[in-house]
Amino acid sequence: MRTLLDLAGLSERVVVDSAGTGEWHVGDDMDARSRSTLARHGYEHPPHTAKQFSPQLFAERDLVVAIDHGHLSRLTQLARVADDPPEALDSLVLLRSFDPLAVASGDLDVPDPYYGGGRGFDEVLAQTERACAGLLTALAERIRRR
Repeated sequence: MRTLLDLAGLSERVVVDSAGTGEWHVGDDMDARSRSTLARHGYEHPPHTAKQFSPQLFAERDLVVAIDHGHLSRLTQLARVADDPPEALDSLVLLRSFDPLAVASGDLDVPDPYYGGGRGFDEVLAQTERACAGLLTALAERIRRR
């Protein structure tokens, strides 16, 4: 997403952040297979330290993007205890809802490649790239309207 924002000249207008819904990887770097996949596809990724999303973070974000329905469900629970639950709930979207192919297939979940082979990481990257292209279009439209 950061690469697309840079190319579109919007990196100064949009902040991209990442957080998990559970605590099991807090403090860890990304999976080595993820880093390797990104590098093979020409993406440089700075060091990463995993953190956990909390209800307070909704107040700092206009959009909270979930990668699958399980994460969306957990984020929905957190939104209900945020400072402004209606606004927090309105900020939630599924990443692949911005990919017309995923919408047409009815499969909006990004699969977790963690327990599979390296090929799963390539597939997830391809899905993410398509969805981020659609997300960029949506963000550009939001920015244009403001």
